[in-house]
Amino acid sequence: MRVEVDRDACEANAVCAGLVPEVFEVDDEDQLHILVAEVPERLADGVRHAVRSCPKAALRLLDD
Repeated sequence: MRVEVDRDACEANAVCAGLVPEVFEVDDEDQLHILVAEVPERLADGVRHAVRSCPKAALRLLDD
């Protein structure tokens, strides 16, 4: 599973980074970064929750 961000929709609210900091990071310039190419299985449930919790619906999951 991979996660992508819609940069036009993302407001860097950092909800996702607060939920799964191993996968999401917001830098000092309010840019969201996805820290992993593939979501580790142990973090998959948290990432799903983060995607659902995004206030701007800027995240989406891609199943390979």
